[in-house]
Amino acid sequence: MSTSPLPHVLYRADIVRKGEQLAAQTHDIAMYTLMERAGQAVFTHLCQSYPQATQVLVCCGGGNNGGDGYVVARLAKEAGMAVTLWHSGDATKLCGDAALARDAWLAAGGKIAAVGSSVPTDADIIVDAILGTGLTGTVRPAQQALIETINASTLPVIAIDVPSGLCADSGAQLGAAIVATSTVTFIGVKQGLVTGQAHNYVGELCFAGLEVDATFQQQQSTWVQLIPNDLVTRYLGTRQRTAHKGEHGRVTCFGGDLGMAGAIRLASEACARTGAGLTAVVTQPDNVLSIVAARPEIMAKGWFEKAHEIQQQRDWSDVVVLGPGLGTQDWGKALYFHLADYEKKLVVDADGLNLLALSPDYKNNRIITPHPGEAARLLGCTVAEIEADRYAAVRQLQQKYGGVVVLKGAGTLVDDGQYCYVCRAGNPGMATGGMGDVLSGVIGALLAQKLSLIEAAQLGVWLHSYAADLCAQEGERGMLASDLFPYIRQLVNAR
Repeated sequence: MSTSPLPHVLYRADIVRKGEQLAAQTHDIAMYTLMERAGQAVFTHLCQSYPQATQVLVCCGGGNNGGDGYVVARLAKEAGMAVTLWHSGDATKLCGDAALARDAWLAAGGKIAAVGSSVPTDADIIVDAILGTGLTGTVRPAQQALIETINASTLPVIAIDVPSGLCADSGAQLGAAIVATSTVTFIGVKQGLVTGQAHNYVGELCFAGLEVDATFQQQQSTWVQLIPNDLVTRYLGTRQRTAHKGEHGRVTCFGGDLGMAGAIRLASEACARTGAGLTAVVTQPDNVLSIVAARPEIMAKGWFEKAHEIQQQRDWSDVVVLGPGLGTQDWGKALYFHLADYEKKLVVDADGLNLLALSPDYKNNRIITPHPGEAARLLGCTVAEIEADRYAAVRQLQQKYGGVVVLKGAGTLVDDGQYCYVCRAGNPGMATGGMGDVLSGVIGALLAQKLSLIEAAQLGVWLHSYAADLCAQEGERGMLASDLFPYIRQLVNAR
C-alpha cells in the first residue's frame, strides 16, 4: 500500500468519515481492513522516506487515528525496528477497530509506555497518531503538552491523516498542532490541509486512497477543488499567425495616486506581459512620465478629474483593473465612483476594495482580490475570523459582493458561488509589496483574452503563484514583484 498523486477534489472531514464507510460496504471490506491499509500506507511511506530509520516513536491517542498508529507500530516491530509507543490518555478505553489494533500490537509483543517529558534520545523518527479529523475544540492540556514535546525535538514527524491539533476542515490551529515533516491522508483529501495555517504544519502532503478512493469520489460530492496545472493549455490556445492586437483585448488600469505610481506600473506591466493586446493606465498626471519612460508600451494618461475623460476610457476598454495605488483620498474616491457602474469585466483590488467596503454593492461582472485584511474590512470582522475559516469567509464575500472572489494568502481560494478552487502553488517570498498589483494585472489580461471570470481568476492565481515558485529557485528572501514578469511570460507561452 503506497501513496499516490493528490486528487483534485477536496472534502470536509465529516464527508470522508461517513463516505469511507459506504465505500467499504460497497467493496465488502471491513472497516478494520481499511485501518490496516492506512497503517501499511504510513509505514511504507516511512520506509521509503527514511530507509535508515531503526528506532521509531509512535504517539497514539483515542479513536481511529490512534488505531492507525497502533498498526504502524506493529508493522515497524515486525520489520525488526525498535518501537516505543506512547498513548495519550487511557489505552484501555479504546473501542471498536482501535481496540482491535491495540490488541494486535500487544499480541505482537509490543508495550504501551507512559508518555515521557522528552522524546527518547535514540529515536530516529516520530509518528503522530494523537488526534484525528474529528477534533473541533481546543486541544486538551495533556495532549497539548505531548504536541509541544514532539515539536521541541529535531526529529522528522509523519502525521497520520492530519497533524494533531489542526482543524481538518479549515486549516486552523486549535490551540497547538504538530509541525509535521509529512502528512499521509486517506481516501479523500481534507480541505483544511491545503490553505491558511495548515502550510505551517502539514509538511509534504501525501495521499493514500486505500483502494476505495475511486468509489468514494463517485459516491460523494464536494464544492472544493484544487486548481489544476493544465489551465494554460486548456484556456490559452496557440494564436493564429494573422492575429492582431485588437483581438487580444484592451485593458485600462486605473490607480496610482501621488506617491503610489509603482503599484499601477506593476499592474499594467503584468497585464502586458500576460498577453493583453493593448494596455493603458489612467493615473495622477505626475506619474505619467515615469511610467512611460520605464515601459513605453503602456499608454499612460494623467487624469485631471474630468468626467468625460473617464467615459472615453471606459468606452475604449474591454476590461478595467481598478485599485492599485488608488488611495482613499479625494482623487482616488472620484476615480472609483466614476467606475462604480462599469458594466464590462472588472477587477477590483487594493484601495478599490477599501472603497468598496465603504459602499458595498453586488456585481456579477467583477473579480475582487482581497488579502485577509481587506477581506475583514469587506465583511466587517477581524483578520483572525477570516483566517479561522477561509472557506467560509470566501463564500461569504462572494454572497455579499457577487462575481468571483479571490481570497489571497497561503493556499489562495477562488470562489464563484458554486465551487471553490484552491491554489497549492506559491511561497513565502511572495509576502512583499506589489505582489497583489501584479496579480490584478495578470487577471485583467486574461479577461481581455476572452476568458470567463472564473477561468481568469483560477488561471491568474496559478500563473502568479507558480511564477513565484520558479523565481524562488534563486531564493525566497528578497524576491520582488517585478521579478515575476519573465516567468509569467514563460508560463503563458508553455505548451
